[in-house]
Amino acid sequence: MRKIIILAVIALFQFSSFAQDSLPPYLVGKIKYPTFKLHNFMGIVETDNTVLKYNPEIDYKVVIDVYDRVKDSSQLATPLREVGRTYNLNIANGVPKEKLKMAVVVHGGAVRAILNDAAYEEKYGIKNPNSEALRVYKEHGIQFYVCGQSLAFMNLPAEKLAPEIEVAISAKTAFITLDQLGYSYLNVNED
Repeated sequence: MRKIIILAVIALFQFSSFAQDSLPPYLVGKIKYPTFKLHNFMGIVETDNTVLKYNPEIDYKVVIDVYDRVKDSSQLATPLREVGRTYNLNIANGVPKEKLKMAVVVHGGAVRAILNDAAYEEKYGIKNPNSEALRVYKEHGIQFYVCGQSLAFMNLPAEKLAPEIEVAISAKTAFITLDQLGYSYLNVNED
């Protein structure tokens, strides 16, 4: 019985170390960060890919769907981390920055992740840990749109949003419009 308890404690310790965003030992030194390094898991591992490499005839356009609620208000939101990872993966695949167009549509519970620092602090008691990511993503040309319907249903005025965010009438109309403009849809939520 004592051995089982010891093994359970060891397993829990190992799991908790991954939960705290540390890389597994077998990935240390193998992760690269072509553009963004705002989180350990934003990196990529180089592979010997032989297919679906950068094609100069393609415009690489992706719209990322972000709707997961804020699960840990003290950490970079996982879907926003995946925005940077998606960018890094495309750059690592040879896509030049000028050929990579990304848009992020935020709705549902994820709206709270894009609050400005004052509104975030009012809600969670700390500065918004997503602010730096929003700022540097925007500097790299990533566009952010929030669902106006989500704002209305949550009774959140646009003034409480981070300055990088633009308001669309809805997430649905944003996805339809971006689809018509040639953007591929990508869902990066955990739910």
